Amino acid sequence: MELKKSNPIINWIIKSKILGILFFIAIGFFAVLSLGRALFQNPTLFLQQVINGLQLGFVYALIALGYTMVYGIVRLINFAHGDVFMVGAFTSFYAISRANLHLWFQNLFPGAPVFLAQIIGTITVIILSMAVCALLAFTIERIAYKPLRNAPRISALITAIGISFFLEYFGALNFVFSANYITYQRPFEVKTWFLGAGEFGMIQPGIAPPRGSILFSNIFLIIVVSSIFLLFLLQFIVRRTRIGKAMRAVAYDKPTAQLMGINVNSVISITFALGAALAGAAGVLYSIAYSQVFFFMGIIPGLKAFVAAVLGGIGSIPGAFIGALIMGQAETLAAAYISTPMRDAIAFSILILVLLLRPKGILGEITSEKV
Repeated sequence: MELKKSNPIINWIIKSKILGILFFIAIGFFAVLSLGRALFQNPTLFLQQVINGLQLGFVYALIALGYTMVYGIVRLINFAHGDVFMVGAFTSFYAISRANLHLWFQNLFPGAPVFLAQIIGTITVIILSMAVCALLAFTIERIAYKPLRNAPRISALITAIGISFFLEYFGALNFVFSANYITYQRPFEVKTWFLGAGEFGMIQPGIAPPRGSILFSNIFLIIVVSSIFLLFLLQFIVRRTRIGKAMRAVAYDKPTAQLMGINVNSVISITFALGAALAGAAGVLYSIAYSQVFFFMGIIPGLKAFVAAVLGGIGSIPGAFIGALIMGQAETLAAAYISTPMRDAIAFSILILVLLLRPKGILGEITSEKV
């Protein structure tokens, strides 16, 4: 009995992915329509949600940069990266609540301005978390990833998932971080400003801001300034320093880079450490913004930062930054105007849409695999 040949129209529909593309285009159209209606109905509330999305997006950006750096060099999706972010958050929690590290400058120089002492103390906590996370990632890379350098890629991927589970459940032990949700003590007093029609000022305790005002806090300013500074610092390291040149050479062609005298293993380890340092800073900023830490806190932000890296073009530093800002807006606006439970589904639907329409991302480039 001969099998009938399949319909060429059906084959074309399957190969062109037209049904999936049309489905997600329809969802995107209705989402844009809903957001446009919300903008015209209440522009102040809409702009407030945009500011909230920027705050979240800048945090995602620091995590996404670590993903894209590691993938650009070793072609590995380091799924333990989100849990390194969690370790950075807990490091800052203990530094503030137990060691009072954020008060060291104020205690050493009691006459110094409080504003200056808070800035220096907060920066110190961020630097400590970055250093701890960098050391952790360096150790993980040397112990778990380096022996699998020439193994099939799936082996390194499975190892990354295993390390992720280990960090989560090891952190849940009572003598480590515990399995409780812990309130995070901020290293400074939160101050909020309002911006309205011809009005600008600080909100005083017990006094409501003028109607129609847009609110933003010093937390928002710290997150934006810190993220932009770290982005430009990373770009400077990658583009202007010797280690950055070595990173780009290893990413382009490892065997040739090794023949040119570059220590490939050291460059890869430094890349892991650098990406983890950014995740550590993100952990501090995220905890300051949302004032809570727990041992599973790195899973969802880590996955969303990975989606942001894919959206922007994994392997591209500016692309990861742009993708993270888009992810922050998508999640915040979806929660505000569509459905709070749907914000994660919409965020991850972006990944499917990108893979269907533009697999290389916004700023990514298609690279050939070297065999």
